[in-house]
Amino acid sequence: MQKTSRNGKTTYYHQMLGAAIVHPDFKEAIPLMPEPIIKQDGQAKNDCERNAAKRFFEHFRVDHPHLPVVVVEDGLASNAPHIHECQRYNLRFLLGVKQGDHAFLFEHVGALRERGEVEEFEVFDEATGVRHRYLIGQQVPLNESNAELLVNFLEYWETARDGRTQHFSWVTDLPLCRETAPQIMRGGRARWKIENETFNTLKNQGYQFEHNFGHGKQNLSVVFAMLMMLAFLVDQTQQLCCPLFQGVWKKVSSKRMLWERMRSFFHDFTVTSMREIWEALLYGYEKPRPVFSIDSS
Repeated sequence: MQKTSRNGKTTYYHQMLGAAIVHPDFKEAIPLMPEPIIKQDGQAKNDCERNAAKRFFEHFRVDHPHLPVVVVEDGLASNAPHIHECQRYNLRFLLGVKQGDHAFLFEHVGALRERGEVEEFEVFDEATGVRHRYLIGQQVPLNESNAELLVNFLEYWETARDGRTQHFSWVTDLPLCRETAPQIMRGGRARWKIENETFNTLKNQGYQFEHNFGHGKQNLSVVFAMLMMLAFLVDQTQQLCCPLFQGVWKKVSSKRMLWERMRSFFHDFTVTSMREIWEALLYGYEKPRPVFSIDSS
């Protein structure tokens, strides 16, 4: 895509819409096929995240027509067109909302609360000293312009032993009650794994996601991004499922160091499989003396 500054200078840039399967009980994030945010054929205007999301949903349902998932996103996604796209592809949704962006919704919930038409309850965890407070509103309008679009509303406060409080709120089409609210809250908060476990890892742990590889003549930058996501998919799958990989990672303590140790093997040894590398790093190995290809004597 491109943007033109006031002085007439044109800047070219690349973006993509990334998605990952996350779960509150698992550290790993399993990336799905990303959708490049790029000018579509025949279009003069820049592409945008909303259009990329439409394409992503369509492609996702082609690849996984029956997979039950809950789409978890931040407040930018809690709008009527996006929710309708979720419904179109039979995707449940759990979307963050903020009072500054959804004043009508919060005012409506506030009026229900004054009339006693919301459910509020607290749960105190004696082991951690954390107090959990929930507010549930059923079938409330998303906003004034889309009063016919009814959503369930969940507001949550977490107060630590030292008095510090965190506050979150979501809209969803999942059924909310005293029994389901804690689980849905954990699902909503798992969204941070997409940012922290996926994009921060790609940027800061040796994948070089923010490196400028150039535009290429056609699709080079997109190809490099896809290759990085494929590498990350393989690594996350091994991290989740492979005890040998888990043991090596624990031994070397950081992924950045793990990648460096792997590269040294490719430079100095002939290996027939990744398993040989993992076993050598985990169990140790003898460093051979160099064998010279030319006799200097």
